[in-house]
Amino acid sequence: MERRTFLKVGALSGGAMLVPVFGNAIAAEELLNPMAVQFKKSLADAAMNAATKAGASYCDVRVGRYLNQFITTRDLNVENIVNTESSGVGVRVIAGGAYGFVSTNVMTLDSVADAARQAVAIAKANARLQTEPVRLAPVKGVGEVAWSTPYIKDWRTVPIKDKAEMLIAANKAGMDAGASFMQSMLFQVNQQKYFASTDGSYIDQDVHRLWSPFTATAVDKATGKFRTRDGLSSPAGMGYEFFDAKAGNKVRAAGGVTQLYKNGYDLIEDARAAGRQAREKLTAKSIEPGKYDLVLSPEHLFLTIHESVGHATELDRVLGYEANYAGTSFATLDKWESKKFKYGADIVNFVADRTAIGSLGAVGYDDEGVKAKRWDIIKDGVLVNYQTTRDQAHVIGEKESHGCSYADSWSSVQFQRMPNVSLAAGKRKMTPDEMVADVKKGIYILGRGSFSIDQQRYNFQFGGQLFYEIRNGKIVNQVEDVAYQSNTQEFWNACAAMCDERDWRMGGSFFDGKGQPPQVSAVSHGSSTTRFNGVNVINTARKIG
Repeated sequence: MERRTFLKVGALSGGAMLVPVFGNAIAAEELLNPMAVQFKKSLADAAMNAATKAGASYCDVRVGRYLNQFITTRDLNVENIVNTESSGVGVRVIAGGAYGFVSTNVMTLDSVADAARQAVAIAKANARLQTEPVRLAPVKGVGEVAWSTPYIKDWRTVPIKDKAEMLIAANKAGMDAGASFMQSMLFQVNQQKYFASTDGSYIDQDVHRLWSPFTATAVDKATGKFRTRDGLSSPAGMGYEFFDAKAGNKVRAAGGVTQLYKNGYDLIEDARAAGRQAREKLTAKSIEPGKYDLVLSPEHLFLTIHESVGHATELDRVLGYEANYAGTSFATLDKWESKKFKYGADIVNFVADRTAIGSLGAVGYDDEGVKAKRWDIIKDGVLVNYQTTRDQAHVIGEKESHGCSYADSWSSVQFQRMPNVSLAAGKRKMTPDEMVADVKKGIYILGRGSFSIDQQRYNFQFGGQLFYEIRNGKIVNQVEDVAYQSNTQEFWNACAAMCDERDWRMGGSFFDGKGQPPQVSAVSHGSSTTRFNGVNVINTARKIG
């Protein structure tokens, strides 16, 4: 039987990280066994025929095979290697103007037909309690099509030995550079998703993602004080070529603080820098609270974008559908309807994009069969649109869905999930060093840290991994105990400058949770290094006595 479990992979940033693992453990070689397209089509047809005969006005079927490989290491040892597989069929229908959904992991024609009939029965029962019928934005059937994440090297074909040795080499580099302990992980995902609907679509997709987080910990044995520095890697929607640093363009961060890559990642180099910088944190001075100009790297800013813009412009949250669990949004419909709500400064432009190559949210079609697209959310600082699915589009007068439907498993019903939401690069030529040169009193921040934000995605506080004091246009030293506080509208209206396209790159969230029962999705957020003037910075050091 398919089962949903959680794998405890150890301490990241001081706390245990619970990673959702869907499916049963399998041997590594089984990852490469494909499921025939014709078999998936026969299952879909059986479900759609049964649903239509039972009275459904619409039916979609998702046949899924979800593969994961997780490797965890600590210091010079491999702690765990897990390969999982989950496969089954989810059937969603509309009958009597209401939804019904049933899933099964018994992949036979009779079983999926029975699931479809059950889904229709559920929909008819729901219809008795529903005040308004479901309204789906139209989608033109595309026939039989296929899409795959563009990749060069399939992670499933790379020997586990090679992957483990890469992680161990990174750990060793970090410890040689000053870390007392190192923990590194490798998450690899392949989602084989087949979608069919009574609109006339049969869509076969092969989605690949990976991420390699690590934590370097440095301990002062005399005092027992310790500091950590997490990796600066960005999870990506690409193949194992991600770890070939030569595949990406090297980007030099401000002041030569660290080396970053736009389309690839040098894990060992980052681990070496992390070991050194974690050790330097032990003697870094504590920040003086006050107003600072913040220079934020893309490896940091993606999370602030995710929480204050990505979640805030989800239409289901705006409409209150998530109020019981994940909250609502301050970006209410009246602000959008006014056509003049200043979400940010004039230079602030946010674009939603499910087509961006290398991103976590890139697909050919969403889980309702809607073709991936790109659209404006914030234009010249003004809120102009939201994120929608087929049954939400009419609420804001859209003639078609934005393609934001997603389910994390064949056994989960699809619903509205965030696309890639990115801040456009600056139009004026500017490097991070040139940006820093204009700052008299500021802080340069890299990497994601702890954060908090209220249920309306408005008031917030964000930390980071690395903090450098900027004084009179120069980065002078590392500082510690930094967090900035603001609200979404004040913060984005304080945006004063951004580097140009040469510095633009994507960060992302590999395990973004939402919904009841909870589901996880993966999404990227791009930006270039960006400056915010006059932001309140607090000291987070815990004072005892």
